[in-house]
Amino acid sequence: MNRDEFYGKLPTFDEDGLRKALWTLYWRGPVATRERIEAELEPGKNVYAGSPRPPVDPAAVVKEVADFVALARSGAYLAGNRRVSPKERTRWRFTFQHHAAAARQALTADPGSGAAAVEMLIDLACETRNYDLFRSDDPLEAARFVVSDAVALLWTAHRDAEGFTAFARRAAHQLIRWESRYGWTRTGSGRVSTDETSLAAVAARLIPIPDRWVEFTDHYLHALDSRGPTGDTGRRTADLAEWHSMLFDRLLDCDAEDRLDLLTTHPALGGPERTFLQARLAHHRGDTAVAHARLAESLKVYPGHREFLALAAEIGAPVPTRRPGGPLPGRAR
Repeated sequence: MNRDEFYGKLPTFDEDGLRKALWTLYWRGPVATRERIEAELEPGKNVYAGSPRPPVDPAAVVKEVADFVALARSGAYLAGNRRVSPKERTRWRFTFQHHAAAARQALTADPGSGAAAVEMLIDLACETRNYDLFRSDDPLEAARFVVSDAVALLWTAHRDAEGFTAFARRAAHQLIRWESRYGWTRTGSGRVSTDETSLAAVAARLIPIPDRWVEFTDHYLHALDSRGPTGDTGRRTADLAEWHSMLFDRLLDCDAEDRLDLLTTHPALGGPERTFLQARLAHHRGDTAVAHARLAESLKVYPGHREFLALAAEIGAPVPTRRPGGPLPGRAR
């Protein structure tokens, strides 16, 4: 939020509510935040000009994060391992938080080395959706780790340090690797899940003008080329559905429609979501018969899909009868 947006939220709080919010921030926030609040409460007292914190050693942070990630993947935080004590196994979330904070500091001090640490933690966080690496029903909620915030910090650092082209080349691969349609927590409930946003939205904030959208798309298509028709192409396309919708909206307006041809036929994508993209493109070009046929294929798999049904209503395509209890997928955000 900018200042006006922030001030716009305040009328919903009475005086007691503001006190409670400030106290929560003061009591639960990091040391630097508490010191700043104390400085505001006692303006005549130099309460937050304490001794400077020692600078982080980015190389050491990378090594520590790499060791932590390797131990987690080896199952050391689940079962007996001499390198991880029983006490440490129960305190894993604090270790995760410590490494996340150190990685953020390292990214500020040395974007090159710090980026490696942040990337390793994001990779590990994404893995916790499907693999039991820690003793927790919802590891990211327990560790208070918001993947999209970490990615935003990483991509902003790349763009500011290396320029847009280098950022786009790197971020395009990471977008494919990390995006998750329904977020990264297991339960989808709790504070962390409410703070998450899509990586498509994160990327969009960092692409300033139409020409940059075309450039980023070229890097994205190249990143898809490196994937090829491997893995679950249908799931990949579903995870990237919001991003593909953004590409349609931007590229149709900046004379880059040829990229959409490459996107809608790319072998690294698949499933009903890709067929839906083909229907959208056919409709844009006025080919109603192809649009209806492709949409029918998509709706045959997901007869209750919100976006599929919305396009069907827009173009007058027939809609199959949905079985009771059938899936109702659609973008969660």
